[in-house]
Amino acid sequence: MNRLLWNVAALAALLIAAPASQAAGAGYVGVKTCTKCHDVQGDSWAETAHAKAFESLKANTKADEKKKAKLDPAKDYTKDKDCVGCHSTGFGQSGGFAVGGEVGGQKQLGAVGCESCHGAGGGYRDEHGKAEKKLKKESQSTPRKALVAAGQNFDYEKACAACHLNYKGSSHKGAKPPYTPFTPEADAKYKFEYDKAVRSKALHEHYKLKGVFSGDPLPAVRAEFQKNAKEIPE
Repeated sequence: MNRLLWNVAALAALLIAAPASQAAGAGYVGVKTCTKCHDVQGDSWAETAHAKAFESLKANTKADEKKKAKLDPAKDYTKDKDCVGCHSTGFGQSGGFAVGGEVGGQKQLGAVGCESCHGAGGGYRDEHGKAEKKLKKESQSTPRKALVAAGQNFDYEKACAACHLNYKGSSHKGAKPPYTPFTPEADAKYKFEYDKAVRSKALHEHYKLKGVFSGDPLPAVRAEFQKNAKEIPE
């Protein structure tokens, strides 16, 4: 199977709002589109809590956690607009998840997916394809700034904070309603520390980057992740 020869470090979060760099009009394409090329990352992601985030909104799931957050464990929250934003991908945005829509349909948006961290793929998807062809034909990399211009997000810490720090009294300056009820006050395990989260099993496996893109912006954790990254299977 043909694979794009790149991988960026995904984070433990999803965006309530689109990344600041998102290109105007760029829509969400969904996990199934991303994993047509990034299949090994997709297989790894499927085992994470982010992949199962929407399931936790269903009645009688995560009962203890919901009780601590003063929610009704017997209630189905899958259509609650105050909840689905942090348990799906692109809610309320072009091509994103819609209440009542297909959770595991063609786009597979009923989860905290690739675009929750990397931004809506409709703008930058083609850039990846063009860059890979350029590397193969001309042995030249493409400036990573082309991805930024096309809407790919590289501010992963902000992406995480949009949900994990979105509560009253949070240190996140962008916190706004609807706030998450899963706060450190409800349970200490919800104390969110980016430096720890980005190195946790909440992320998919990391694979060696092959030089398709070059230059800034580079996430601060890139070098560390690449040192221990796996080779992409042939």
